[in-house]
Amino acid sequence: MLRQISLATVGLVLGGIISMIGTAAYFTNNPTLNLAGFFYGIPLFLGGLALKAAELKPVPFTQITTKEILTLREKQATSTQNQLRQDVTRYRYGQKVHLEETLTRLGLSPTSEERPILQGLREIAINGAYALVLEFDSSLIALDTWREKQDKLSVFFGPNVQAKVSQPTEGKIDLALITTPEVEKT
Repeated sequence: MLRQISLATVGLVLGGIISMIGTAAYFTNNPTLNLAGFFYGIPLFLGGLALKAAELKPVPFTQITTKEILTLREKQATSTQNQLRQDVTRYRYGQKVHLEETLTRLGLSPTSEERPILQGLREIAINGAYALVLEFDSSLIALDTWREKQDKLSVFFGPNVQAKVSQPTEGKIDLALITTPEVEKT
């Protein structure tokens, strides 16, 4: 739940409220409240503005995760899949896109303009195995390039994960991270 709250918005709202209280205290001749309002409110408000400028919003789920898939996730999902899901579904600060460093390491982001952008994710079952599907807008990186990196993607997101690349529509790439049978917990 807390991952879905923007720290920038919290800073802006609290800083704004405390600053307004400090301003009101100034006009009502309340120096203690005035100083507290200005010394705490303004820096908090400015910090909220700085965070807002560097904020990266969470990636949305593009389909509802069913109870069956949640059960499958609990039994089969790897720690890497769980960490990845949690990282991209929370607010991030200081990054231009989600998985920026990962895409660069994998050779899928030659320049900032060509970098694929993660637009959504979904959880599904593929042949009875849990799969986390990352949906990219990849209009400048061809499907062939993604397929060349498929084995490298499996190793990078592994162990016990197989990567499958598909292209649902032109300019879009789905990267399915499928749990391999060895990871099942009893």
